[in-house]
Amino acid sequence: MFKMFMEGGLLFMSILTVLLVFVFFAAWKAPRWVKELGEFALIFGLMTSLFPLYKFLSTLQNVAVAVGDGVNSVFDLISPGVLFGVKAILIPVIYGMIIYLISLVVRIIQKPRI
Repeated sequence: MFKMFMEGGLLFMSILTVLLVFVFFAAWKAPRWVKELGEFALIFGLMTSLFPLYKFLSTLQNVAVAVGDGVNSVFDLISPGVLFGVKAILIPVIYGMIIYLISLVVRIIQKPRI
């Protein structure tokens, strides 16, 4: 689990963990904030995947331009291991979704009974 935390990026995963703690704290002190914190964690998790993905794709573009026309496709330039390394980009997204689901469960538990 710690390995996935580090692969997801220490800064982004730490911020998401703080958001998870805030969801539980808000459930206790400020129930109206649970939904907003869960949605913020979801959006933040999605945003954290866009920056590394953009950097990865721009690096691929630079390599393809540097090599020139001698290569049939960009995928001939890189190994499959590099492509499968992109899966680490999805870790913060999954963590943000889990936090959002937790916030939904907390809201369901806190709803007044009819």
